[in-house]
Amino acid sequence: MSGTSVDSIDAALIKIQGSKLDLRIKYLLNISYSYPEKIRNQILRVAEGNSLSIEEFAKLDEEIALSFVNVVKEVRKKHFPIELIGSHGQTVFHRPPAINSIGYTIQLGRGEIIANLTGIPTVNNFRAADIAAGGQGAPLVSAVDACLLSHPHYHRCIQNIGGIGNVTYLPPKCTEDWYKNITGWDTGPGNMLIDLTINKLSNGKQFYDSNGIWASQGKPNYQLIEKWLNHDFFHKKPPKSTGRELFGEEYLEYCWNDAQAYKLSETDFLTTITELTAISITNSYKHFIKYPIDEILLCGGGSHNLYLKERINHHSPQNTIVKTTTEVGLNSDFKEAISFAVLAYWRYVSKIPGSLPQVTGAYYSMLLGDVYLPF
Repeated sequence: MSGTSVDSIDAALIKIQGSKLDLRIKYLLNISYSYPEKIRNQILRVAEGNSLSIEEFAKLDEEIALSFVNVVKEVRKKHFPIELIGSHGQTVFHRPPAINSIGYTIQLGRGEIIANLTGIPTVNNFRAADIAAGGQGAPLVSAVDACLLSHPHYHRCIQNIGGIGNVTYLPPKCTEDWYKNITGWDTGPGNMLIDLTINKLSNGKQFYDSNGIWASQGKPNYQLIEKWLNHDFFHKKPPKSTGRELFGEEYLEYCWNDAQAYKLSETDFLTTITELTAISITNSYKHFIKYPIDEILLCGGGSHNLYLKERINHHSPQNTIVKTTTEVGLNSDFKEAISFAVLAYWRYVSKIPGSLPQVTGAYYSMLLGDVYLPF
């Protein structure tokens, strides 16, 4: 898995048994692999809307696939054999469906290259089938969340904080039709605006705010935050999804220009961006979930931002507990990679649909992913 932050390719090796609701996994190992800087920079440029020729596009597609192959080789050094690969690929464009328009999404990293250079069956291009069925193509991991993180009695929100934030709401398993009442959506910016701000303020020397230490030293401007929260995306009812196209560099420049009238220090601007991220997450729960939340379980790179975690906790109801998925037994750094391994297993082994229509907005649940067999 490589997310919209493009900070690394995360690989998780797991052993899977069962079918769907009786799914059992054994976590074996994980690694993170950084893209070569040239490839990472090109991915970010493309995701921000810069143009490529068809030849350049094809070359980038292949280079991303080869990067994923290198990750598999590193895993193989530690564990052999591997029986199946689920590869999310690298998102470079995402357009949610609109009135009279179906959605469109592109994840680069050709599955046929991965399958043939590793000799391992590979499933990729998971989002296309859901979009073809009228869905958002995101979030896709809610069914996995339901199988691995549901609680008998607790209302839980599983909040991934990658470049973009997304949530799965899990009602207690003791309630009637709990599986049908699962919901999920993209909450808006996760690490993306924070990382872009850090990069801007450090003149390219830093890529993220370690533990949120920098942001913790400032004071947020709530007038700006209130204005930014008027963005149409935050008020749109789920199903909904977004990406770098909406909350990327162009949006950050809009926020930066807005802030000039308030003469904020650089630190206060970063704190304000971090506060926007926290409130956009907790506000979405208040607007779109009708039950009190017992636990918010964070995962993804943003779960390490202790200041962001504290602000999410601050804006949550007093009785809501905020912790990470690691604290309940599912590695928070590699939870998304684990999820796509499970989706690959459902597609290739169990041959059962992996999507939740009430989350993505699709007309029906679909088999997710294209299967590539090695020659």
